[in-house]
Amino acid sequence: MTLTERTVVQIYTDGGCDPNPGPGGWGAVLIAGLRTREISGADPDTTNNRMEITAAISALRLLNQPCEVTVFTDSQYLRKGITEWIDGWRANGWKKANGRPVENADLWRELLSVLEPHRVRWEWIRGHRGNPLNERADQLAGEARRRLLAGKPVATMTTRESATLPEVALYAHGCALGNRGPGGYAAIIVDAEGHEQPVCGAWPVASSNVMELWAAVAGLQALKQVSHVTVYSANKYLLDGASRWLAQWERRGWRTSDGQPVRNQEIWAELSHVLGDHDVSWVYLADADRNSHHRRAATLARQEAERLRG
Repeated sequence: MTLTERTVVQIYTDGGCDPNPGPGGWGAVLIAGLRTREISGADPDTTNNRMEITAAISALRLLNQPCEVTVFTDSQYLRKGITEWIDGWRANGWKKANGRPVENADLWRELLSVLEPHRVRWEWIRGHRGNPLNERADQLAGEARRRLLAGKPVATMTTRESATLPEVALYAHGCALGNRGPGGYAAIIVDAEGHEQPVCGAWPVASSNVMELWAAVAGLQALKQVSHVTVYSANKYLLDGASRWLAQWERRGWRTSDGQPVRNQEIWAELSHVLGDHDVSWVYLADADRNSHHRRAATLARQEAERLRG
């Protein structure tokens, strides 16, 4: 979302999980003038309170210039935490009055960081009382959690604007000859008029998952203007990583939930960087859904790998 200096923004957030703790989801609706953006995400092992804070952090991260922000939340924990309790927590070394560590200190620190450029007012609203934007944030959170439980990619964001972004489809595919051998990648970019732009290449040594990942990176890098991009892929490693795991990896310093280093970190970091330039949705392509664009991407990727093998 491109915002002018001190643009007025309203943000409605919600989050929750079932059971608590357990799998959870969060959602947020951002409004700036005639533009509205909806975002959501999920976590397989979390709490209601972590999802509430995560919704606010994720929404504020989207503001790329200093703004005048009002955040509406039905969580007293979030509102009181950031407006009443956090100064005492910081002064006490992130310990509560009883000496015990502050719960979710990592998220509170992150929230403080994303708040810095903005002037933010926090408003509590009673949940499930008919406010349509609060209800929508709750719906987004619930949908994200259900998609997580169903093993489906979790939608990252959608945008509705008076001047809409260009719509682009990106079909990504990668392959490697052997377990780790010559690898090829290809992305077919299709604009709203149906024009195709192929982007392809090869690496001397790679795995299929790395090439699948790089196909998405290379395709997004090739876009000349900010766009709403739907990435189509048959690779669950790419889709799950981009839509479910990426934000958590970054939050943990590129560590998995069990503390291990994230594989292919440099490529995931590059994907995270290029995702910031566009509105991106992720769609899994089952066998029956693979069309001529995806088949062409698969053919080009294979040709690139074979070209290196000679």
